[in-house]
Amino acid sequence: MAIEYLGLSAINGPLVVLEGVQNAAFDEIVEMTVAGKTQKLGRIIEVYEDKAIIQVFGGTDGLALRNVHTRLTGRPMELAVSEDMLGRTFNGIGEPIDGLGDINSDIYLDINGKPLNPVTREYPRDYIRTGISAIDGLMTLIRGQKLPIFSGNGLPHDELAAQIVQQASLGDDSKSGEKFAVVFAAMGVKYDVADFFRRTFEESGVSDHVAMFINLANDPVVERLITPKVALTLAEYLAFEKGMHILVILTDMTAYAEALREVSSSKGEIPSRKGYPGYLYSELASIYERAGIVKGRHGSVTQIPILTMPNDDITHPIPDLTGYITEGQIVLDRNLYGQSVYPPINVLPSLSRLMKDGIGEGFTRADHQGVANQLFSCYAKVGDARALASVIGEDELSPIDKKYLVFGKAFEDRFVGQGNHSNRNILETLTIGWELLGLLPRAELDRVDTKVLDQYYKETTAEASGE
Repeated sequence: MAIEYLGLSAINGPLVVLEGVQNAAFDEIVEMTVAGKTQKLGRIIEVYEDKAIIQVFGGTDGLALRNVHTRLTGRPMELAVSEDMLGRTFNGIGEPIDGLGDINSDIYLDINGKPLNPVTREYPRDYIRTGISAIDGLMTLIRGQKLPIFSGNGLPHDELAAQIVQQASLGDDSKSGEKFAVVFAAMGVKYDVADFFRRTFEESGVSDHVAMFINLANDPVVERLITPKVALTLAEYLAFEKGMHILVILTDMTAYAEALREVSSSKGEIPSRKGYPGYLYSELASIYERAGIVKGRHGSVTQIPILTMPNDDITHPIPDLTGYITEGQIVLDRNLYGQSVYPPINVLPSLSRLMKDGIGEGFTRADHQGVANQLFSCYAKVGDARALASVIGEDELSPIDKKYLVFGKAFEDRFVGQGNHSNRNILETLTIGWELLGLLPRAELDRVDTKVLDQYYKETTAEASGE
Protein backbone atom coordinates (compact mmCIF):
# COMPACT_ATOMS: atom_id res chain seq x y z
CA MET A 1 0.00 0.00 0.00
CA ALA A 2 1.33 3.43 -1.00
CA ILE A 3 2.28 5.81 1.81
CA GLU A 4 0.92 9.35 1.75
CA TYR A 5 3.01 12.20 3.11
CA LEU A 6 1.34 15.25 4.59
CA GLY A 7 2.87 18.67 4.09
CA LEU A 8 6.08 19.92 2.49
CA SER A 9 9.40 21.11 3.90
CA ALA A 10 10.09 23.87 1.39
CA ILE A 11 8.78 25.45 -1.84
CA ASN A 12 11.27 27.08 -4.22
CA GLY A 13 9.94 28.14 -7.61
CA PRO A 14 8.91 25.00 -9.54
CA LEU A 15 10.51 22.74 -6.91
CA VAL A 16 9.29 21.44 -3.56
CA VAL A 17 11.16 19.51 -0.87
CA LEU A 18 9.63 16.53 0.92
CA GLU A 19 11.30 15.18 4.06
CA GLY A 20 10.97 11.83 5.84
CA VAL A 21 10.37 9.83 2.65
CA GLN A 22 11.17 6.13 2.38
CA ASN A 23 12.20 4.16 -0.70
CA ALA A 24 11.96 7.16 -3.01
CA ALA A 25 13.62 6.73 -6.42
CA PHE A 26 15.13 9.19 -8.89
CA ASP A 27 12.69 10.09 -11.72
CA GLU A 28 9.74 8.60 -9.83
CA ILE A 29 6.35 10.23 -10.42
CA VAL A 30 4.42 11.53 -7.40
CA GLU A 31 0.74 12.46 -7.17
CA MET A 32 -0.07 15.57 -5.16
CA THR A 33 -3.46 16.58 -3.79
CA VAL A 34 -3.68 20.29 -2.95
CA ALA A 35 -6.22 21.42 -0.36
CA GLY A 36 -8.10 18.15 -0.77
CA LYS A 37 -9.27 18.85 -4.32
CA THR A 38 -6.65 19.96 -6.89
CA GLN A 39 -4.55 17.16 -8.42
CA LYS A 40 -0.98 17.78 -9.57
CA LEU A 41 1.80 15.54 -10.78
CA GLY A 42 5.45 15.85 -9.86
CA ARG A 43 8.74 14.12 -10.62
CA ILE A 44 11.52 13.34 -8.15
CA ILE A 45 14.72 14.86 -9.54
CA GLU A 46 16.99 14.40 -6.53
CA VAL A 47 17.08 12.11 -3.48
CA TYR A 48 19.32 12.78 -0.47
CA GLU A 49 18.96 10.54 2.59
CA ASP A 50 15.29 11.00 3.56
CA LYS A 51 14.77 14.14 1.45
CA ALA A 52 13.26 14.22 -2.04
CA ILE A 53 13.30 17.24 -4.35
CA ILE A 54 10.25 17.22 -6.61
CA GLN A 55 9.55 19.09 -9.86
CA VAL A 56 5.88 20.03 -9.93
CA PHE A 57 4.11 19.93 -13.31
CA GLY A 58 1.54 22.66 -13.65
CA GLY A 59 3.48 24.99 -11.35
CA THR A 60 3.43 25.46 -7.59
CA ASP A 61 0.56 27.99 -7.51
CA GLY A 62 -1.76 27.27 -4.60
CA LEU A 63 0.74 25.04 -2.79
CA ALA A 64 1.48 25.70 0.87
CA LEU A 65 3.64 23.79 3.31
CA ARG A 66 0.62 22.28 5.11
CA ASN A 67 -2.08 21.80 2.46
CA VAL A 68 -0.46 19.12 0.25
CA HIS A 69 -0.80 15.34 0.39
CA THR A 70 1.93 13.57 -1.61
CA ARG A 71 1.85 9.95 -2.75
CA LEU A 72 4.80 8.16 -4.38
CA THR A 73 3.64 6.03 -7.34
CA GLY A 74 6.72 3.80 -7.58
CA ARG A 75 7.01 4.27 -11.34
CA PRO A 76 8.63 6.76 -13.74
CA MET A 77 6.58 9.08 -15.94
CA GLU A 78 4.83 7.12 -18.66
CA LEU A 79 2.93 8.04 -21.82
CA ALA A 80 -0.05 6.16 -23.24
CA VAL A 81 0.88 5.66 -26.91
CA SER A 82 -1.22 4.80 -29.94
CA GLU A 83 -1.31 5.36 -33.70
CA ASP A 84 -4.45 7.41 -33.01
CA MET A 85 -2.18 10.16 -31.66
CA LEU A 86 -1.40 11.16 -35.25
CA GLY A 87 -3.61 14.08 -36.17
CA ARG A 88 -3.95 15.13 -32.53
CA THR A 89 -2.57 18.03 -30.46
CA PHE A 90 -1.19 17.62 -26.93
CA ASN A 91 0.32 19.83 -24.27
CA GLY A 92 3.93 19.58 -23.11
CA ILE A 93 3.36 16.49 -20.95
CA GLY A 94 1.23 14.56 -23.43
CA GLU A 95 -2.31 15.52 -22.37
CA PRO A 96 -4.78 16.17 -25.25
CA ILE A 97 -5.67 19.85 -25.72
CA ASP A 98 -7.66 19.61 -28.96
CA GLY A 99 -10.99 18.75 -27.33
CA LEU A 100 -11.19 15.33 -28.99
CA GLY A 101 -11.00 13.29 -25.81
CA ASP A 102 -8.37 11.10 -24.20
CA ILE A 103 -6.19 8.55 -25.98
CA ASN A 104 -7.44 5.03 -25.32
CA SER A 105 -4.44 2.73 -25.08
CA ASP A 106 -3.22 -0.12 -22.92
CA ILE A 107 0.40 0.58 -23.89
CA TYR A 108 2.30 2.84 -21.50
CA LEU A 109 5.96 3.65 -22.19
CA ASP A 110 8.62 5.26 -20.00
CA ILE A 111 9.24 8.71 -21.48
CA ASN A 112 12.99 8.33 -20.86
CA GLY A 113 13.12 5.56 -23.45
CA LYS A 114 14.88 2.24 -23.27
CA PRO A 115 18.67 2.00 -23.37
CA LEU A 116 19.71 1.11 -26.91
CA ASN A 117 22.68 -1.17 -27.50
CA PRO A 118 24.88 0.70 -30.02
CA VAL A 119 25.68 -2.50 -31.95
CA THR A 120 21.98 -2.90 -32.77
CA ARG A 121 22.00 0.35 -34.73
CA GLU A 122 22.00 0.26 -38.52
CA TYR A 123 23.89 2.82 -40.57
CA PRO A 124 21.48 5.41 -42.10
CA ARG A 125 21.21 5.15 -45.90
CA ASP A 126 18.03 6.40 -47.60
CA TYR A 127 17.26 10.10 -47.84
CA ILE A 128 14.21 12.10 -46.78
CA ARG A 129 13.04 14.67 -49.30
CA THR A 130 12.19 18.07 -47.85
CA GLY A 131 11.45 19.78 -51.18
CA ILE A 132 14.01 22.48 -50.32
CA SER A 133 16.89 22.59 -52.80
CA ALA A 134 19.58 23.85 -50.42
CA ILE A 135 18.86 20.95 -48.04
CA ASP A 136 18.13 18.16 -50.53
CA GLY A 137 20.96 19.15 -52.86
CA LEU A 138 23.78 20.21 -50.56
CA MET A 139 23.09 18.85 -47.04
CA THR A 140 20.79 15.92 -47.69
CA LEU A 141 18.77 14.62 -44.74
CA ILE A 142 19.17 10.86 -44.28
CA ARG A 143 16.69 8.58 -42.50
CA GLY A 144 17.88 8.01 -38.94
CA GLN A 145 20.02 11.16 -38.92
CA LYS A 146 19.93 14.06 -36.46
CA LEU A 147 20.43 17.30 -38.41
CA PRO A 148 19.85 20.54 -36.45
CA ILE A 149 18.92 23.97 -37.79
CA PHE A 150 20.95 26.80 -36.25
CA SER A 151 18.91 29.98 -36.42
CA GLY A 152 18.72 33.36 -34.69
CA ASN A 153 16.05 35.58 -33.21
CA GLY A 154 13.85 37.03 -35.94
CA LEU A 155 14.93 34.57 -38.63
CA PRO A 156 12.22 32.47 -40.32
CA HIS A 157 12.95 29.11 -38.67
CA ASP A 158 9.27 28.69 -37.78
CA GLU A 159 8.26 29.08 -41.44
CA LEU A 160 11.03 26.68 -42.48
CA ALA A 161 9.92 24.10 -39.90
CA ALA A 162 6.31 24.36 -41.09
CA GLN A 163 7.40 24.01 -44.73
CA ILE A 164 9.46 20.90 -43.95
CA VAL A 165 6.47 19.33 -42.15
CA GLN A 166 4.22 20.06 -45.14
CA GLN A 167 6.63 18.83 -47.80
CA ALA A 168 8.70 16.07 -46.21
CA SER A 169 8.39 12.62 -47.78
CA LEU A 170 10.43 9.47 -48.29
CA GLY A 171 11.31 10.52 -51.83
CA ASP A 172 10.09 9.38 -55.23
CA ASP A 173 11.95 6.05 -55.12
CA SER A 174 10.68 4.86 -51.72
CA LYS A 175 9.35 1.33 -51.43
CA SER A 176 5.60 0.89 -51.63
CA GLY A 177 3.86 0.40 -48.31
CA GLU A 178 6.36 2.47 -46.31
CA LYS A 179 4.53 4.81 -43.93
CA PHE A 180 5.80 8.28 -43.08
CA ALA A 181 4.65 10.61 -40.27
CA VAL A 182 5.84 13.67 -38.37
CA VAL A 183 6.05 14.25 -34.61
CA PHE A 184 6.27 17.98 -33.95
CA ALA A 185 7.27 19.35 -30.52
CA ALA A 186 7.30 23.07 -29.72
CA MET A 187 8.86 24.28 -26.46
CA GLY A 188 8.37 27.71 -24.94
CA VAL A 189 6.62 29.15 -28.01
CA LYS A 190 4.26 32.12 -27.95
CA TYR A 191 0.57 31.50 -28.52
CA ASP A 192 0.59 33.12 -31.97
CA VAL A 193 3.47 30.85 -33.08
CA ALA A 194 1.64 27.75 -31.83
CA ASP A 195 -1.49 28.92 -33.64
CA PHE A 196 0.57 29.50 -36.82
CA PHE A 197 1.77 25.88 -36.76
CA ARG A 198 -1.71 24.49 -36.08
CA ARG A 199 -3.35 26.59 -38.77
CA THR A 200 -0.64 25.90 -41.35
CA PHE A 201 -0.81 22.13 -40.91
CA GLU A 202 -4.61 22.10 -41.08
CA GLU A 203 -4.83 24.32 -44.15
CA SER A 204 -2.22 22.31 -46.05
CA GLY A 205 -3.97 19.02 -45.27
CA VAL A 206 -1.01 17.34 -43.55
CA SER A 207 -2.32 17.41 -39.99
CA ASP A 208 -3.67 13.84 -40.24
CA HIS A 209 -0.11 12.45 -40.18
CA VAL A 210 1.30 14.96 -37.67
CA ALA A 211 1.24 14.59 -33.86
CA MET A 212 1.81 17.95 -32.16
CA PHE A 213 3.13 18.55 -28.64
CA ILE A 214 2.98 22.22 -27.64
CA ASN A 215 4.50 23.81 -24.55
CA LEU A 216 3.58 27.50 -24.52
CA ALA A 217 5.80 30.26 -23.16
CA ASN A 218 3.45 30.79 -20.19
CA ASP A 219 3.31 27.07 -19.33
CA PRO A 220 5.32 25.87 -16.32
CA VAL A 221 9.02 25.76 -17.09
CA VAL A 222 9.47 22.21 -15.81
CA GLU A 223 7.04 20.90 -18.45
CA ARG A 224 9.49 22.18 -21.07
CA LEU A 225 11.99 19.57 -19.91
CA ILE A 226 9.45 16.79 -20.49
CA THR A 227 8.12 17.85 -23.91
CA PRO A 228 10.94 16.49 -26.14
CA LYS A 229 11.02 13.22 -24.21
CA VAL A 230 7.26 12.73 -24.59
CA ALA A 231 7.47 13.46 -28.33
CA LEU A 232 10.36 11.05 -28.82
CA THR A 233 8.56 8.32 -26.86
CA LEU A 234 5.69 8.43 -29.36
CA ALA A 235 8.16 8.59 -32.27
CA GLU A 236 10.02 5.48 -31.05
CA TYR A 237 6.77 3.56 -30.63
CA LEU A 238 5.55 4.42 -34.13
CA ALA A 239 8.97 3.67 -35.65
CA PHE A 240 10.09 0.52 -33.87
CA GLU A 241 6.74 -1.08 -33.01
CA LYS A 242 4.62 0.05 -35.98
CA GLY A 243 7.37 0.13 -38.64
CA MET A 244 6.86 3.77 -39.64
CA HIS A 245 9.47 6.31 -40.71
CA ILE A 246 9.14 9.23 -38.29
CA LEU A 247 10.54 12.73 -38.68
CA VAL A 248 10.78 14.53 -35.31
CA ILE A 249 11.03 18.33 -35.32
CA LEU A 250 11.98 19.92 -31.98
CA THR A 251 11.73 23.70 -31.67
CA ASP A 252 13.24 25.51 -29.83
CA MET A 253 16.05 23.63 -28.08
CA THR A 254 17.30 26.96 -26.70
CA ALA A 255 14.07 27.23 -24.68
CA TYR A 256 14.73 23.70 -23.39
CA ALA A 257 18.26 24.63 -22.31
CA GLU A 258 17.02 27.84 -20.65
CA ALA A 259 14.48 25.79 -18.69
CA LEU A 260 17.26 23.41 -17.64
CA ARG A 261 19.33 26.37 -16.43
CA GLU A 262 16.39 27.80 -14.47
CA VAL A 263 15.62 24.52 -12.70
CA SER A 264 19.33 23.94 -12.02
CA SER A 265 19.56 27.39 -10.45
CA SER A 266 16.49 26.65 -8.28
CA LYS A 267 18.23 23.51 -7.02
CA GLY A 268 21.28 25.57 -6.03
CA GLU A 269 23.66 23.73 -8.37
CA ILE A 270 27.01 25.24 -9.31
CA PRO A 271 26.71 26.70 -12.83
CA SER A 272 29.06 26.02 -15.72
CA ARG A 273 29.50 27.95 -19.01
CA LYS A 274 27.11 30.93 -19.33
CA GLY A 275 25.25 29.75 -16.23
CA TYR A 276 24.11 26.45 -17.75
CA PRO A 277 24.52 23.29 -15.64
CA GLY A 278 27.56 21.13 -16.25
CA TYR A 279 25.33 18.30 -17.43
CA LEU A 280 23.84 20.29 -20.34
CA TYR A 281 25.85 18.13 -22.76
CA SER A 282 24.53 14.84 -21.40
CA GLU A 283 20.95 16.17 -21.28
CA LEU A 284 21.12 17.23 -24.93
CA ALA A 285 22.73 13.91 -25.85
CA SER A 286 19.94 11.99 -24.09
CA ILE A 287 17.50 13.67 -26.51
CA TYR A 288 19.52 13.73 -29.74
CA GLU A 289 20.69 10.13 -29.45
CA ARG A 290 17.10 8.92 -29.55
CA ALA A 291 17.31 8.93 -33.34
CA GLY A 292 18.38 6.16 -35.66
CA ILE A 293 17.53 2.77 -37.15
CA VAL A 294 17.48 -0.50 -35.19
CA LYS A 295 18.40 -3.84 -36.73
CA GLY A 296 15.41 -6.08 -37.32
CA ARG A 297 12.94 -3.18 -37.20
CA HIS A 298 11.47 -1.54 -40.29
CA GLY A 299 11.04 2.00 -39.02
CA SER A 300 13.38 4.91 -38.34
CA VAL A 301 13.49 8.06 -36.20
CA THR A 302 14.99 11.14 -37.84
CA GLN A 303 15.47 14.39 -35.91
CA ILE A 304 15.57 18.04 -36.93
CA PRO A 305 16.18 20.02 -33.71
CA ILE A 306 15.88 23.78 -34.18
CA LEU A 307 17.71 26.21 -31.92
CA THR A 308 18.08 29.98 -31.88
CA MET A 309 21.67 31.05 -31.27
CA PRO A 310 21.81 33.90 -28.71
CA ASN A 311 23.31 36.94 -30.48
CA ASP A 312 23.83 34.72 -33.56
CA ASP A 313 26.84 33.24 -31.74
CA ILE A 314 27.58 29.77 -33.11
CA THR A 315 30.15 29.25 -30.31
CA HIS A 316 27.45 29.65 -27.63
CA PRO A 317 27.21 26.50 -25.43
CA ILE A 318 23.88 25.33 -26.91
CA PRO A 319 24.88 25.23 -30.62
CA ASP A 320 28.44 24.31 -29.66
CA LEU A 321 27.44 21.20 -27.70
CA THR A 322 24.71 20.35 -30.22
CA GLY A 323 27.33 20.31 -32.97
CA TYR A 324 29.38 17.72 -31.06
CA ILE A 325 26.43 15.33 -30.83
CA THR A 326 24.63 15.71 -34.15
CA GLU A 327 25.68 14.80 -37.69
CA GLY A 328 25.98 18.21 -39.28
CA GLN A 329 23.95 21.43 -39.18
CA ILE A 330 21.87 23.79 -41.33
CA VAL A 331 22.79 27.42 -40.60
CA LEU A 332 20.41 30.30 -41.32
CA ASP A 333 22.03 33.61 -42.26
CA ARG A 334 20.85 37.10 -41.33
CA ASN A 335 22.47 38.79 -44.34
CA LEU A 336 20.65 36.51 -46.79
CA TYR A 337 17.40 37.13 -44.93
CA GLY A 338 18.03 40.88 -45.28
CA GLN A 339 18.26 40.33 -49.06
CA SER A 340 14.81 38.65 -49.03
CA VAL A 341 16.27 35.21 -49.77
CA TYR A 342 14.05 32.45 -48.37
CA PRO A 343 15.03 30.10 -46.89
CA PRO A 344 18.15 32.10 -45.88
CA ILE A 345 20.44 29.05 -45.61
CA ASN A 346 24.16 29.83 -45.56
CA VAL A 347 25.51 26.76 -47.33
CA LEU A 348 29.20 27.21 -46.50
CA PRO A 349 29.04 26.49 -42.72
CA SER A 350 26.23 23.97 -43.29
CA LEU A 351 26.81 20.26 -43.89
CA SER A 352 25.33 16.81 -43.52
CA ARG A 353 27.93 14.26 -42.43
CA LEU A 354 25.80 11.28 -43.53
CA MET A 355 24.90 12.72 -46.93
CA LYS A 356 27.56 10.85 -48.92
CA ASP A 357 26.05 7.44 -48.14
CA GLY A 358 22.45 8.30 -48.97
CA ILE A 359 22.80 9.98 -52.38
CA GLY A 360 24.06 9.00 -55.83
CA GLU A 361 23.22 5.96 -57.94
CA GLY A 362 20.30 4.01 -56.50
CA PHE A 363 19.28 6.80 -54.10
CA THR A 364 19.02 10.16 -55.92
CA ARG A 365 21.07 10.44 -59.14
CA ALA A 366 24.62 9.46 -60.04
CA ASP A 367 25.79 13.09 -60.48
CA HIS A 368 24.43 14.34 -57.13
CA GLN A 369 27.69 14.23 -55.15
CA GLY A 370 29.68 15.88 -57.93
CA VAL A 371 27.14 18.69 -58.36
CA ALA A 372 27.07 19.33 -54.60
CA ASN A 373 30.89 19.42 -54.37
CA GLN A 374 31.14 21.79 -57.32
CA LEU A 375 28.44 24.17 -56.06
CA PHE A 376 30.15 24.36 -52.66
CA SER A 377 33.52 25.04 -54.31
CA CYS A 378 32.20 27.72 -56.66
CA TYR A 379 30.19 29.49 -53.97
CA ALA A 380 33.30 29.63 -51.76
CA LYS A 381 35.10 31.46 -54.60
CA VAL A 382 32.16 33.89 -54.81
CA GLY A 383 33.08 35.08 -51.31
CA ASP A 384 36.65 35.76 -52.46
CA ALA A 385 35.43 37.69 -55.53
CA ARG A 386 33.05 39.80 -53.44
CA ALA A 387 35.79 40.60 -50.93
CA LEU A 388 38.08 41.69 -53.75
CA ALA A 389 35.32 43.78 -55.36
CA SER A 390 34.76 45.62 -52.09
CA VAL A 391 38.40 46.71 -52.16
CA ILE A 392 39.17 47.50 -55.81
CA GLY A 393 35.67 47.90 -57.22
CA GLU A 394 33.67 45.56 -59.43
CA ASP A 395 34.83 47.15 -62.69
CA GLU A 396 38.45 46.26 -61.94
CA LEU A 397 37.77 42.55 -61.46
CA SER A 398 39.01 39.96 -63.94
CA PRO A 399 36.43 38.45 -66.33
CA ILE A 400 36.34 35.17 -64.40
CA ASP A 401 35.78 36.98 -61.08
CA LYS A 402 32.88 38.87 -62.67
CA LYS A 403 31.40 35.54 -63.74
CA TYR A 404 31.66 34.31 -60.17
CA LEU A 405 29.72 37.39 -58.99
CA VAL A 406 26.98 36.57 -61.50
CA PHE A 407 27.01 32.94 -60.40
CA GLY A 408 26.81 33.92 -56.69
CA LYS A 409 23.77 36.15 -57.20
CA ALA A 410 22.00 33.51 -59.32
CA PHE A 411 22.86 30.76 -56.82
CA GLU A 412 21.34 32.71 -53.91
CA ASP A 413 18.25 33.75 -55.86
CA ARG A 414 17.45 30.52 -57.72
CA PHE A 415 18.99 27.62 -55.81
CA VAL A 416 18.91 28.73 -52.16
CA GLY A 417 15.92 31.01 -52.56
CA GLN A 418 12.71 29.29 -53.66
CA GLY A 419 9.76 30.62 -51.66
CA ASN A 420 7.83 28.97 -48.85
CA HIS A 421 5.34 27.18 -51.13
CA SER A 422 7.85 25.72 -53.57
CA ASN A 423 8.26 21.94 -53.31
CA ARG A 424 11.05 20.74 -55.60
CA ASN A 425 11.93 17.13 -56.27
CA ILE A 426 15.56 16.07 -56.42
CA LEU A 427 15.70 16.11 -60.23
CA GLU A 428 14.51 19.74 -60.34
CA THR A 429 17.15 20.65 -57.74
CA LEU A 430 19.96 19.00 -59.74
CA THR A 431 18.73 20.58 -62.99
CA ILE A 432 18.90 24.07 -61.43
CA GLY A 433 22.37 23.21 -60.13
CA TRP A 434 23.61 22.34 -63.61
CA GLU A 435 22.04 25.51 -65.08
CA LEU A 436 23.96 27.58 -62.53
CA LEU A 437 27.22 25.73 -63.17
CA GLY A 438 26.70 26.53 -66.85
CA LEU A 439 27.30 30.20 -66.00
CA LEU A 440 30.96 29.33 -65.43
CA PRO A 441 33.53 28.10 -67.96
CA ARG A 442 33.95 24.33 -68.08
CA ALA A 443 37.60 24.74 -67.06
CA GLU A 444 36.47 26.03 -63.65
CA LEU A 445 34.50 22.87 -62.87
CA ASP A 446 37.22 20.70 -61.35
CA ARG A 447 35.12 18.81 -58.79
CA VAL A 448 33.01 16.84 -61.27
CA ASP A 449 34.01 13.74 -63.18
CA THR A 450 34.69 14.36 -66.91
CA LYS A 451 32.09 11.80 -68.03
CA VAL A 452 29.45 13.48 -65.87
CA LEU A 453 30.40 16.87 -67.31
CA ASP A 454 30.03 15.49 -70.83
CA GLN A 455 26.54 14.30 -70.00
CA TYR A 456 25.11 17.27 -68.10
CA TYR A 457 27.23 20.42 -68.61
CA LYS A 458 25.76 23.01 -70.92
CA GLU A 459 27.06 26.55 -71.03
CA THR A 460 24.38 29.13 -70.26
CA THR A 461 24.24 32.90 -70.23
CA ALA A 462 23.16 35.16 -67.40
CA GLU A 463 19.96 35.92 -69.33
CA ALA A 464 19.12 32.23 -69.69
CA SER A 465 19.63 31.71 -65.97
CA GLY A 466 16.95 34.26 -65.12
CA GLU A 467 19.30 37.14 -64.32
